[in-house]
Amino acid sequence: MLLRISLIVAILAGLGAGTLAYLEVSKQIPVLVQQRDDEKSAKQTALTQLANTNKVLVKTRSELAQTQQELADTKSERDKAIASADAATRRADILNDKLAKTTQERDDAQNQLAAYNSTGLTPEQVNKLNGRLKDAQAEIAAITDEKIVLQRVRDRLKAQLDHILGPDVFVKLPPDLRGKIVTVDPKWEFVVLNIGELQGLREDGELLVSRDGKLIAKVIVRTLQKDRAIANLVPGWKLGDVTEGDVVSPAHPAS
Repeated sequence: MLLRISLIVAILAGLGAGTLAYLEVSKQIPVLVQQRDDEKSAKQTALTQLANTNKVLVKTRSELAQTQQELADTKSERDKAIASADAATRRADILNDKLAKTTQERDDAQNQLAAYNSTGLTPEQVNKLNGRLKDAQAEIAAITDEKIVLQRVRDRLKAQLDHILGPDVFVKLPPDLRGKIVTVDPKWEFVVLNIGELQGLREDGELLVSRDGKLIAKVIVRTLQKDRAIANLVPGWKLGDVTEGDVVSPAHPAS
């Protein structure tokens, strides 16, 4: 009997607990359903927004690509415009130079024409005067050359005369005459100079040999050529060894 009562009590207790659990679950079901519906609605909204965002993104990408293409085209057009402007500037500079040159040539021609008209001469007379001028210039050049030759002959004769008159008369040489020794023969004590008659050197002319401003020796010219000369070392004047490159200058410069 006690066992039955215990079983009945247990069954009733189980039924009560089940009823309480059912009642508790029944209260939570609407809440869960509502949460599910809210989540479903939110998901649907998110999907819709995502689709819209994708559409906007696709449109934005298309517009960006178009903008980049337009930018590239604009840059290309700008580069072409700059190149055209540079070319136009260069052409303008060339034309300006040509215009300035042409203007100068025109002015020169006008001045020449004005000078020609002021003479009152005919073209034939001008041509004759030009011919006479050229002949005169050629004659002057020939006279100048002859004068130079006569001057050299006079100087040479004067040097010979001075040599004949006595040992105390020295041959005068140009004060600015400068030369160098190009060859030295220590055995026979003569040197070769890189100056000659064309530079104003004379036979028996005496030259001082120096190096770095210091006197080395004295030489006297014995053989004279147009641009070369051979000179002997003067005894008693050798203060050091003469070498190639030493400088020579007049020992008796003309005043």
